[in-house]
Amino acid sequence: MTIENQSLLKKEIEKENGTNPKISRYWIQRYELFSRYDEGIQMDEEGWYSVTHEEIAIKQAERCRGKSVIDCFSGVGGNTIQFAKVCSSVIAIDIDPLKVKIAMNNAKVYGVADCVDFVVGDFIHLAPSLKGDVLFLSPPWGGPTYCQVESFKMDMLQPIDGYSLFKIARSITSNIIMFLPKNVDLAQLEELACLSSPPLTLEIEENCVGGKLIALTAYFSCNVV
Repeated sequence: MTIENQSLLKKEIEKENGTNPKISRYWIQRYELFSRYDEGIQMDEEGWYSVTHEEIAIKQAERCRGKSVIDCFSGVGGNTIQFAKVCSSVIAIDIDPLKVKIAMNNAKVYGVADCVDFVVGDFIHLAPSLKGDVLFLSPPWGGPTYCQVESFKMDMLQPIDGYSLFKIARSITSNIIMFLPKNVDLAQLEELACLSSPPLTLEIEENCVGGKLIALTAYFSCNVV
């Protein structure tokens, strides 16, 4: 493909993303999702509404500096990229081969692809063979409709309920980070911490972009992560 054709293709993609009603509201935030978007970042439809805003991913990664991290539902790589910048090792897992391919491309854009072990697979099935200091859980919230419920419950997470997912994660490490909807039931998060043996410390961080609350990050640990 010639440079001219590549340029025309990029313009067509930008036009489609900007007018697609499923994407347009996220398209205008593309530089907040990936500051280097214009340098070759790729996305799929789900990635537009599920990727972590870059400034939030940077804060989450800083809490894991120098540690080995498993990004259990890595998607198109927003968190994976930031972990790779500051952590000793990163495993990025996603069940969708296309998403793993996209994440690898995006990691290359940021120059960190060689710092990540990308795995196509189901975290739930892979868990018994995994080792790491910190597990990052950003499982699907069920799409944009999550905000239509008054209180988001643990059993609304996918592909399995949050209690079962947390139990699996807890079998690997006590240091668990969960990226969750802003309307998540906080009492259920406290329950996750209290029911662990031994009980875990829980810290809730409000994640804001442009002064607007968009999500919460729950940090579970025996010690400060």
